Amino acid sequence: MKQEQHPGSIQDRYQAGARAALIGMAVNGVLALIKGVAGVVGNSYALIADAIESASDVVTSLIVLVGLRLAGKPADRNHPYGHGKFEPLAAVFVSIMLLGAAVLIMVASVREILTPNHAPEPFTLAVLIGVIVCKEYLARRTKSKGEELKSIAVKTEAFHHRADALTSMAAFIGISIALIGGAGFEMADDIAAVVAACVIAINAMLLMRPALFELIDTAPNPEFAKIIREIASKVPGVKGTHKCGVRKVGLSYFVDLDVLCDPSETIRHGHEVAHKVGEAIHAALPEVAKVLVHVEPSDDFGRRTQDAFGVQE
Repeated sequence: MKQEQHPGSIQDRYQAGARAALIGMAVNGVLALIKGVAGVVGNSYALIADAIESASDVVTSLIVLVGLRLAGKPADRNHPYGHGKFEPLAAVFVSIMLLGAAVLIMVASVREILTPNHAPEPFTLAVLIGVIVCKEYLARRTKSKGEELKSIAVKTEAFHHRADALTSMAAFIGISIALIGGAGFEMADDIAAVVAACVIAINAMLLMRPALFELIDTAPNPEFAKIIREIASKVPGVKGTHKCGVRKVGLSYFVDLDVLCDPSETIRHGHEVAHKVGEAIHAALPEVAKVLVHVEPSDDFGRRTQDAFGVQE
């Protein structure tokens, strides 16, 4: 089975994620200012709501940046497994802020629907086209980086960019309807903002789920453990594998693995086999930060029916 490789050290990957967040923060700041001014001058509450969403993106990009910087700190006495949990924690905070922004936009848009207003100015459509192109490009670039790094915080940051593109698209449609429809269609702009807020809220909850799972040490994809077992089984002296526990901490993985060896061999032989298993896993999967290998006699394994995680062998 082919395993995915991640170039660079763990620290390099954290730095790459931080750079992606920094770029997003700068772009969001500029776009928030442009959309805010255009929304006020052009009489478009959908565009103002879009500017609010971009302004919140600046804060969330900062949260992701700080989270990745903290997660990249090396292990110490108080954090022997490192600081990787800051990475999914940042993703949870970003999701919560997305929900908050969605609620804010929705409440304000409903208030605008109930208040008579004028149709937006046509020039706001040109502003929105530029924003949509810019944010969609940034979303795709950031998503690609998040998948490469296997960073849930960077992936959440990517959706934040896409959420901005979605709100801009909704605003574009709403303003177009208001301008084409004329009198009686002015509220289409505000209705578009409500629809965009609902999309943001739904996706924020979907993004929060995997981040929370990671915080409570939910096991990653079973295929990853399968790859680890296959690597260990190919090491000379290994008769098979037993328990295999994997947990994700930030951009790293920690592995607890039981391997089966010939019971007639010496303790030194078992130690050497365990050492080679660890080396083989690190070489094939650089994202694995630490491997704890426990050696068991192969003839004792036949009397066991379940491993320590309750998985039937």
